[in-house]
Amino acid sequence: MAAAASFVATTTAAAAGAAASASSKLSPLSVADEKPNSFSPFPKTLRKPCNLGIQKRCLTTAASKNPISDVGSFEDDGGDKPREECGVVGIYGDPEASRLCYLALHALQHRGQEGAGIVTVHDNVLKSITGVGLVSDVFNQSKLDQLPGDMAIGHVRYSTAGSSMLKNVQPFVAGYRFGSVGVAHNGNLVNYQALRVELEENGSIFNTTSDTEVVLHLIAISKERPFFMRIVDACKRLEGAYSMVFLTEDKLVAVRDPYGFRPLVMGRRSNGAVVFASETCALDLIEATYEREVAPGEVLVVDKDGVSSLCLLSHPEQKSCIFEHIYFALPNSVVFGRSVYESRRAFGEILATENPVDCDVVIAVPDSGVVAALGYAEKAGVPFQQGLIRSHYVGRTFIEPSQKIRDFGVKLKLSPVKSVLEGKRVVVVDDSIVRGTTSSKIVRLIKESGAKEVHMRIASPPIIASCYYGVDTPSADELISNRMSVEEIRDFIGADSLAFLPIDSLKRFLGNDSPNYCYACFSGKYPVLPSGKVKRVGDFVDDGLSGSLEFIDEGWVSGTKRDQEDKEVDDKEIPTLSRV
Repeated sequence: MAAAASFVATTTAAAAGAAASASSKLSPLSVADEKPNSFSPFPKTLRKPCNLGIQKRCLTTAASKNPISDVGSFEDDGGDKPREECGVVGIYGDPEASRLCYLALHALQHRGQEGAGIVTVHDNVLKSITGVGLVSDVFNQSKLDQLPGDMAIGHVRYSTAGSSMLKNVQPFVAGYRFGSVGVAHNGNLVNYQALRVELEENGSIFNTTSDTEVVLHLIAISKERPFFMRIVDACKRLEGAYSMVFLTEDKLVAVRDPYGFRPLVMGRRSNGAVVFASETCALDLIEATYEREVAPGEVLVVDKDGVSSLCLLSHPEQKSCIFEHIYFALPNSVVFGRSVYESRRAFGEILATENPVDCDVVIAVPDSGVVAALGYAEKAGVPFQQGLIRSHYVGRTFIEPSQKIRDFGVKLKLSPVKSVLEGKRVVVVDDSIVRGTTSSKIVRLIKESGAKEVHMRIASPPIIASCYYGVDTPSADELISNRMSVEEIRDFIGADSLAFLPIDSLKRFLGNDSPNYCYACFSGKYPVLPSGKVKRVGDFVDDGLSGSLEFIDEGWVSGTKRDQEDKEVDDKEIPTLSRV
């Protein structure tokens, strides 16, 4: 008889939305409510060698005409970029695992700023602390002291409007009949609703609105042995994007979906500790040497016997998210085997070559447009200047003065440098245009600073479709490129000229790797077709206490009905594990 998972990751919110703690086998840990102070995560230096061997195991196995309002509120401006849902970290074999995990999450903070958590194993008990806010808001010295052990997983989460849902902050910890398991997930499942309905009809009880909880239930009801085969069995049911790290009493497991939508890399510290992270910038901070990507469809199991590699499922052509190189990842990361810095620089050079314009200065919309602007300036032979200065001390919300100031939100974050802009023909390089509201305000801000001409250059193709694979994008009718031509967008934002990175040029730059990327947001052609209703990341508001599926119904969108000729389900049973 299938036994549903008992979800036991309890959370207790502090007065300011600080961290909560939970234990999978014991009563919840006592977590102080004091505000975290600046601290060093390493009060004592422990260096116990952990030499892990490696053995390989293989298994064969429609356009809208809704107007875009030019609202000056800060919240609106903050939402005019795609958002990555989260970042994950896993560490095995270091006595300071929780502190290293804390630092690695700091490096991944750009992937999610509204929630963070860490789970460790100590005396065969999984212990968890999660909370709302930045990593430095959630954790302090005393909280990390409550997370001993040489294994840890961590997560940073992004959500949109409204209160962050504390109960949805990962990693999740669950107890089931054979023990406990923690999981952190980056991505989005396109068949989440169907799986949840099926599980609920069979008696499963859900505590969150996160698709990640479905994975725990599927693991709990699986009859496969041993544990990693339960993960394989569960993942055979999943459709969409998932890069996940799991933690049990004695194992760390990393999994990547068969299409490889979201990144996941593996590295190793000098003491032999194995590290998994969403980006290589996290490895750099904790001095772990990058070894390789987790391959699409691969399961990596790390335990006392070393590192084992399995093929999760026979997988189709890789479809990694191109927006990791355009916007999400940090420039100092290597993602999908390519330097993000070099990609963005090349995008700028392509724009300068294919869409040149007479200009006096090239500036960037900081920070994501800087590298592409450098490439544009060098190729065009025009000086690059800092024409816009970004404030790094502005939160998601701000009290607006009673006397309304036009473009208030943009002015809080970006300050023009008049000496750079006045009387100049200016090329402004940005990474993307989503709704167009922020771009129009930036153009106006630059012109009000005395610029003679403003020419926008966008280092990505036009975004015409929503993403279902872990990226928070507006619905298609809110995307300005889905409703307007390039010339209409130029007129809307008030620029003297506008050019996007041509998608054919982007694919030529990627060369032989071009077929391995997902361009659904530029084409509307989805590698994994949504079915039924698909959760749009962050499009509903839930206070984490009283929300229900009925309450969030408007946060779902109907799946597209496209031909499914290329969609094949591999139902072949996985053969016995073999060693190589």
